[in-house]
Amino acid sequence: MSFSRRNFLIATGVAAGASTVLSACSSGNAGGAGSSKAPSVEKGKAAEIAVGTATDSKGPAPEMPGAVKGGTIYTLDQIDFDHLDPAQIYSSYTGAGSVLFLRGLTGYRVDSKGNTTLVGDLATDAGTVKDGGKTWSFTLKDGVKWEDGAVVSIDDVRHTFERLFADFVTEGPRYPQGWLEGGDKYKGPYEGKHLSSIETDGNTITFRLKEAHADFPFMLAMRGYSIVPKAKDTKKKYDQRPYSCGPYKIESRSIDKSLTLVRNENWDASLDPCRNGYPDKVVMQFGFQSLASTDRYIADSGNDQYALSLLNEVASERITKVLGDATLKARVLTQVDTTCYYFPINMTRIKDVKVRQAINYAWPAQQLKQQRGGAQVTSTATTIISPLTPGHEDFDLYGKKTKPTGDPEKAKALLKEAGKEGQKLVIAFQQSDKAVKEAVTIKNALTKAGFDVVTKQVDKTTFYSEIGQLDNGFDLFAAGWGPDWPAGYAVIQPCWDGSQIADGGVNWSQLNDTSVNKAIAAATAITDADKANAAWGAIDKQIMQLAACVPDYNPIRNYFYGSKVGGVVYNAGDTCVAIGKVFAKA
Repeated sequence: MSFSRRNFLIATGVAAGASTVLSACSSGNAGGAGSSKAPSVEKGKAAEIAVGTATDSKGPAPEMPGAVKGGTIYTLDQIDFDHLDPAQIYSSYTGAGSVLFLRGLTGYRVDSKGNTTLVGDLATDAGTVKDGGKTWSFTLKDGVKWEDGAVVSIDDVRHTFERLFADFVTEGPRYPQGWLEGGDKYKGPYEGKHLSSIETDGNTITFRLKEAHADFPFMLAMRGYSIVPKAKDTKKKYDQRPYSCGPYKIESRSIDKSLTLVRNENWDASLDPCRNGYPDKVVMQFGFQSLASTDRYIADSGNDQYALSLLNEVASERITKVLGDATLKARVLTQVDTTCYYFPINMTRIKDVKVRQAINYAWPAQQLKQQRGGAQVTSTATTIISPLTPGHEDFDLYGKKTKPTGDPEKAKALLKEAGKEGQKLVIAFQQSDKAVKEAVTIKNALTKAGFDVVTKQVDKTTFYSEIGQLDNGFDLFAAGWGPDWPAGYAVIQPCWDGSQIADGGVNWSQLNDTSVNKAIAAATAITDADKANAAWGAIDKQIMQLAACVPDYNPIRNYFYGSKVGGVVYNAGDTCVAIGKVFAKA
């Protein structure tokens, strides 16, 4: 996933007939400590995310070897969480950190080797399905409590999903709103009305969907669907201080500086299959750029020995030093990633396909790869769907692998054919030192190919809001997408279906091609997983034939941490370090 605002702003979606065993990227220190061999995105081994049983859904979570209770764990990251109200959380970074105090009906059970299983978290299992995937039921576990000692109730669960329809919920994922029967007319629970397609009976809640969604339980594992206590719902203000039914509760918060979590004494480990809750306290610290956090991990002194990062990775300036030193590399979790970072091309401004193809041919893939730290941290992308995601088809329409530094002559020829020599391109980047350097590289390559390039730096806090506007004034801009769980639908439908074009939407290219739209609708209806995967791969190629974007790179994550942090494994479901399993070494 992307580690920008939409890292981490990654949309969720599922095909009707998707498999109940999904593939995710494998975890572990690829190559071993001290090895100079980079992990391969193209050849990355997929790890299965199976649907667990009722037994798997019982607590406690699998123990970590050598784990001890007590102490304090710290984090060092660049930015604060954008939201704390689960209904507003559409960021994987926030989701990864808030797992310590937010719980949903389903979640991910991770063992000491990083094997990940979808299980019932607050529910007794991962759900019971009827009507071919149109009706899903979940039974709430008995005895789970909120931080004030009140019992988590089925009314809390129903209220959680009904409040998703309230007008103050503007930032979170909106799949239940679109999938539930009658959702298009429902306005939320605050006027005393229930949504009829959500039914409760005793401790069981049932959801009736308009269409079959076999992966509904995976969608529910998103932090955006964590449960909110009805009695404590302060509507818009809930974003400032959510209630916990996890192992920790919020003690204090200083915006953009820190979030301090302490033990929730009402949490029962025997009812939680996803979190171990080893430390007494977790202090999340913000405002550290990657170079600063990397240098602190290298120094490994004081509290930094007990620190890890959820967002920051080894800085590109220190990649060679850190991964070339066996002692330092032993404290790096390396993980190939399912995100594709790409540059959407605004098709309302760049209407000629030959011009868009010329941009692709001229792209300086190799130069950018070296700037980012080389093969240890990035792999050149030629497709929209990552090689690690079901639905990927291997193709290279614009010769990046044969001419990785770009083909300016081919680009010039296309511009001449189109009568667009000297075509002006306005390219937007997030405002950072790294982006400034990349902007120069891209500008030089495209200028050499015959374009007139103007680059604009946009504040990173507003970048995605600006590019999300239909009339944004940009021809090309840096963005990226990856699935919350691996499924071709989750990559293609949110970003490339013409129905998703809207201010604030993520069809950034504003692609509205009739044949692509029809192909997406047809692929969504396919019930055979293998056939569905083939269909999504074909749509990927169809979009790239239209040159609606420039696939840029697939990331390889390198998470650095202190010498006294134990239990560092990857959660393939939440696509981040499994912070709920770490412990402070004695």
